[in-house]
Amino acid sequence: MKKLNVVGLVGAKLDQPPKNLAAERWSAWRPSVAICQQQDLIVDRYDLVHSPHEKRLAEQVRQDITSVSPETKLMLHEVAFSDPWDFEEVYSKLHQLSGRLEFNIDTHDCLVHITTGTHVQQICLFLLTESRHLPGQLLQSSPASKRSAGSHQPGRYKIIDLDLSKYDELASRFSLEQKESLSWLKSGIETRDASFNALIEQIEKVTLKTTAPMLLTGPTGAGKSQLARQIYRLKRNRKLITGELVEVNCATLRGDAAMSALFGHTKGAFTGAAAARQGFLSKADQGILFLDEIGELGIDEQAMLLRAIEDKRFQPVGADHSVESNFQLIAGTNRDLQHAIANGRFREDLLARINMWTFCLPGLADRPLDIEPNLRYELDLYASTTGTRVSMNTEARRRFLKFALAPSSKWSANFRDLNAAVTRMATLANSGRISIEDVNAETGRLTNLWNLSVNASDSTPPVCAAVVADLIEGDLEALDQFDLAQLQHVIAVCLNSSSLSAAGRHLFQASRLQKKNPNDADRLRKYLARFGVTWSKVQSAQQPGK
Repeated sequence: MKKLNVVGLVGAKLDQPPKNLAAERWSAWRPSVAICQQQDLIVDRYDLVHSPHEKRLAEQVRQDITSVSPETKLMLHEVAFSDPWDFEEVYSKLHQLSGRLEFNIDTHDCLVHITTGTHVQQICLFLLTESRHLPGQLLQSSPASKRSAGSHQPGRYKIIDLDLSKYDELASRFSLEQKESLSWLKSGIETRDASFNALIEQIEKVTLKTTAPMLLTGPTGAGKSQLARQIYRLKRNRKLITGELVEVNCATLRGDAAMSALFGHTKGAFTGAAAARQGFLSKADQGILFLDEIGELGIDEQAMLLRAIEDKRFQPVGADHSVESNFQLIAGTNRDLQHAIANGRFREDLLARINMWTFCLPGLADRPLDIEPNLRYELDLYASTTGTRVSMNTEARRRFLKFALAPSSKWSANFRDLNAAVTRMATLANSGRISIEDVNAETGRLTNLWNLSVNASDSTPPVCAAVVADLIEGDLEALDQFDLAQLQHVIAVCLNSSSLSAAGRHLFQASRLQKKNPNDADRLRKYLARFGVTWSKVQSAQQPGK
């Protein structure tokens, strides 16, 4: 059976014996001594911390513990706290002490007594125990109840295990909070796609634990702006930020006005600057700056943005001094920024700074299991926006979902397409109910919009062999004619697709129906890799007819 080691602090008031007759000092409850009076708690070693002015009291406690528990080896540790309520000082000195104490976890269990000392000292002991600098459990003691109090009552004690998994009520509470956080990020949509849910769980952890920049990638309409807003609302709800969410579409920033819009300007900085202007970065102080389509920023703006992220300082146009703004950056893009770096359109050092946490949002067609819950969400959104509740009858819903899940449905604008479709159907519906006729009209409209046909793949002309030769690793002549013809067609489809996923859906229209969870992008990536071809290489190739 393991021996017991206790670590605690001398209580300047609680451990002080009564000032009357020495024989009566045992009538008072003194926590540090009482621990060694417990019949079922045999302390082998007691490490007791005291300040220099408590030295006499510490010696008195040592004598009293020796008299009630002679088997206990008491070790006094003098620590000079200039201010026992200064968190930084107390934690630093107790942390240093924990490194000097010797613990043998194979032979001794450790209890950290947090009843005595200032509240700050107790909190620091808790943190050091939680972080395993003090490798044990917490020990809390209290005096006996008035009913059972007597001249030799040692009071009560309780051992607190910091393993929260053992506390069902606490564990369920934390689980509920996490579910609420995930619901925030998903706008309350009960999504079913396992990979997407795993992605959101990761984003939730990052959102609550760091203020480092985040990069949201994915095709247009995949929900990057909506997710950025939900990240902001979650952080604001948890009191992690106090400032505003400032949303900027970088594609709208052009020329000299871009610098002024982002960083602000002083009065008279340039012709027409009749008054000073606060830029977007200043407005985002203590909040979040969401730069959508960050790949559209000019090189000069990228350089200033990099400094603002790293130093939290930047210089408005025309100013001779810099200003501060402490914001968290969330960037969004549907571009391949590595490809932009290769073409000199994006700074490599800026990408290195903003891609610590990169999350790629899949398109709507890549999340077939989530189309139905998103359909319900869009109907609810229409009701809250217009004040009119519109429903779909069973046949209409079945017909729309069959169309939405078909391999030929492109959903090129992703959730924007779905939102527009629901808005049109709800607006045109009679008596507040979308009918199958409304669905048929809308699916026809979408089909024409996407310009789809059953044999769409046949209309894609293969690229010339020279294009293939520039992309593959190795000699073109080493390829069989069959492989060359197939590769020419695959690359042509890639060049005419907005993303790897879209190209994969196009090429695997039939076989993807046989798979429970089709991953068209991964299948296509692996096929191209056989020839040493990557998606970024394909995107950098000259497209047919251009």
